[in-house]
Amino acid sequence: MDEIRFDDHGLAACVMQDASTGEVLTLAYVNAEALARTRETGEMHFWSRSRGELWRKGETSGNVMCVRALRYDCDADALVALVDASGPACHTGHRSCFYRGEIDLQVAEALPALERTIAQRRAAAATGEGEAGSSYTAQLLADPPLIGAKVREEAEEVSRAAAQESDERVAEEAADVLYHLTVLLASRGLVLGDALAVLNARRR
Repeated sequence: MDEIRFDDHGLAACVMQDASTGEVLTLAYVNAEALARTRETGEMHFWSRSRGELWRKGETSGNVMCVRALRYDCDADALVALVDASGPACHTGHRSCFYRGEIDLQVAEALPALERTIAQRRAAAATGEGEAGSSYTAQLLADPPLIGAKVREEAEEVSRAAAQESDERVAEEAADVLYHLTVLLASRGLVLGDALAVLNARRR
């Protein structure tokens, strides 16, 4: 990190990105001290431009960010921190500080949003609260053999579509596979990131 080029105020912009989903969480500024503390502790530290002091993310809220990796750009004047966030990144309580503007889900956000919805359904089913507790997802989670059967069924359907049907139908059937597979993982206390980590390990 000796290569980082801080600006005239001794600062560099740092984007926090969810290490599991790739979602952008927030942007803050670091100076040399904040960067050093981040590397020493494994938790994000920033320099507050408004208060003129060093601070640790989650110091008051408890929503710390544990660092998986630090990367910097081609000009060495901006960073990306891949983090595990223990709670909302934004002081407003939103998961990401970037919750305003054009917020329609993009393709890359579909699976993380699906996982969060399934987690909500699972929690609602556990308490029996609201309609979410009786949703199709909740019914699947309550019947592990059914989840396995549905994954097999959907896998067969996407295979059949690939052999006989249009690209649109293949995409639709693949979406069904992804949904049911995500529910299956959730029923075992796993997330898609666990499977993706296995894929990454196989590349080594």
